[in-house]
Amino acid sequence: MARPARRRVPVLAALLLLLLAPVLAGCADRPDGGTQDEKTSAAPRWQPRPGTSWQWQLSGRLDTSVPAAVYDIDGFDHTKATVAALHRKGRKVVCYVSTGAWEDFRPDAGKFPKSVLGRGNGWQGERWLDIRRTDVLEPLMAARLDMCRAKGFDAVEPDNMDGYRNRTGFPLTAADQLRYNRLVARLAHERGLAVGLKNDLDQIPQLIGDFDFAVNEQCAQYGECARLKPFTAAGKAVFHVEYELPTSRFCARSRELRLSSLQKKYELGAWRRTC
Repeated sequence: MARPARRRVPVLAALLLLLLAPVLAGCADRPDGGTQDEKTSAAPRWQPRPGTSWQWQLSGRLDTSVPAAVYDIDGFDHTKATVAALHRKGRKVVCYVSTGAWEDFRPDAGKFPKSVLGRGNGWQGERWLDIRRTDVLEPLMAARLDMCRAKGFDAVEPDNMDGYRNRTGFPLTAADQLRYNRLVARLAHERGLAVGLKNDLDQIPQLIGDFDFAVNEQCAQYGECARLKPFTAAGKAVFHVEYELPTSRFCARSRELRLSSLQKKYELGAWRRTC
């Protein structure tokens, strides 16, 4: 009996599938609705974990020899080259910018209209901002975060994020603050930057999903550190500093809560003591 002729169509189809496999794999759908090409072109956002060591230096000559995994430094004062040098040492770098207060010494200070400038916030040359005026502030803050991204920072620490709890000169509400803080978080995430919630303990339950880590000042002095548990419970770092208490007064509790705690001086120079 003569053997039946081999069917060539499946063979050709198989060859075509082999040739197209890399292309099809590259276009495979992701569970979030995007494509594999999008996944490979956009690196995942950095997520610092509880207990990650850190250094916070906003004044003086930057000391890059500190044995810390994370450096939090001023975004305006430092260059792309400085950030790259820290990256070569295996550090992650956080861009400090003020998003809730105006600073007269910044190069973009003249772009803020007087109508959004409120009372002083206790620091020389600084005034609270009217965070309700997102029509004015959103493009200004977006430009600052563009700067952080262009310099290669991994994350941003937006400061003065609790104006509604202070005498700003504006009738700010908790709802105003939530709206503005979420706006800042969105702007950071759109640029691939992780973002930390600075202080604002009262709104942690509402904002925990919007922020990647927290930065806190003096929670031990005021008996508030337990309020930061939602961050560590979610696997997110809490970078914490005390100015007036010695490490013997807060480190044991910090370790229990898995906080990344330092003792610093108010000028935030290179000096630090760790837990």
